[in-house]
Amino acid sequence: MFEAVELGRTVSKDEFNTQEPGLRMQLLEAQRALREAQVPLIVIVSGVEGAGKGEVVKRLYEWWDARGIRTHAFWDETDDERQRPRDWRHWRRLPPRGGIAVMFGGWYFRPMVDRAFGDIDDAQMDEELSHVKELERMLTDDGALIVKFWFHLSKASQKERIKKPKKHWKRSSLEKLYQKHYDAFARIAERGIRMTDTGACPWYLIEAEDDRHRDLTVGRTLLEAIERRLREGATVDAAAVMHKPPAPVDAAVTILDHVDLSPTLAGKEYKKQLNKYQGKLNELAWAAYEQGRSGVVVFEGWDAAGKGGAIRRMTVALDPRLYRAVSVATPTDEEKAHHYLWRFWRHIPRGGYLTVYDRSWYGRVLVERVEGFAAEAEWMRAYQEINDFENQLCEHGIVLAKFWFHISPEEQLRRFREREDTPWKQHKLSEEDWRNREKWDDYKAAVNDMVVHTSTSYAPWSLIPGDDKKYARVEILKTLCARLEQELD
Repeated sequence: MFEAVELGRTVSKDEFNTQEPGLRMQLLEAQRALREAQVPLIVIVSGVEGAGKGEVVKRLYEWWDARGIRTHAFWDETDDERQRPRDWRHWRRLPPRGGIAVMFGGWYFRPMVDRAFGDIDDAQMDEELSHVKELERMLTDDGALIVKFWFHLSKASQKERIKKPKKHWKRSSLEKLYQKHYDAFARIAERGIRMTDTGACPWYLIEAEDDRHRDLTVGRTLLEAIERRLREGATVDAAAVMHKPPAPVDAAVTILDHVDLSPTLAGKEYKKQLNKYQGKLNELAWAAYEQGRSGVVVFEGWDAAGKGGAIRRMTVALDPRLYRAVSVATPTDEEKAHHYLWRFWRHIPRGGYLTVYDRSWYGRVLVERVEGFAAEAEWMRAYQEINDFENQLCEHGIVLAKFWFHISPEEQLRRFREREDTPWKQHKLSEEDWRNREKWDDYKAAVNDMVVHTSTSYAPWSLIPGDDKKYARVEILKTLCARLEQELD
């Protein structure tokens, strides 16, 4: 593979000076066009140490408007990053729509370095790179442009550069170490590049022997990739058809119709059960803290189903220092400028802590689907994206619990009327609640598909009968305690 970029190509100083001004203007115009089209650009910069990756990025800052670019390196992991799933650090650094992020190594740095130093084997690296391919597919499906560069130097050229560094130019302390393991890195890089070289996210191998040839090649490649992406415009994700839920034989019957809404709990028994499981949850939360195990609890359900009351009965049992409750509403402008999962990744807790989501990423396959806020291709592919997201949380050791509060249409109407007639509850009722009620059957079908496609062995759904609020609250606490007991040592 790398023999193809060991050809000794060069560009003279005069030729470079002739070509650079025009290329620079074209790249600046392309940056403006990306911003207007609201297309985020992610540039992955990787390759052989000593190949001038930093110099290339400095050149891009000269050619582009630097105010629209952010550069990220992934050499070191902070304590915060080590206590969360690996992709947390990447999601936090994704550019907004129309912005540019330059990532040194990106999501490839850790798998390849770990493999080179024997921390993982080929099979483990392949597994991580399969996840990388899925991440890139998810981002490109959402409209991002990803351009990946591998800068190559021959073994002899790298050795020569390390011996004779440029004047006044500090070399990386890792270069000698990487040069010592050049052959191993080359084998691993070839394996990784072949595995993740896709039509949507191809690798571009850049010969880095000559600085001027290297820089012009990068500039032209970026320009062609941007222009091609802008010509394509908004594309329909044909692959999402694979994730489209099959049409049921009897669409009127859903999984919610099998939830028994008759259980009740009242009086002294309710107080007894509530105190019992609140005390148990408190103990388990502190045990999770001591073991460094974080937790994520998702609450979804019908309007007026009792989510807020159940969350209060749960959080009152927890030390306020151990949890954070996130109420998910209409996305802000900043959140709309990113992939829909971005705003949820930001709140993933560090080890030992708990995040409670009052509504969640499932809005993509519920309200956004029913109300038409997400295109069909977007919500159809979301099932796989959500499963991959939750799988990564669970693989990291996060305890994930998901609750759907189910009530009957009659009980919902009774609660709506009660809110209308109670002054201190009127703020809980809106015109949107009444509109959603008119689409009850559409939401039922969406919930059915959600449970069918996202209730997994590692992140099962718990369907909570909610016609009796007291029973629902105790059932939530009991289920969450059982989940924690199952997961904790």
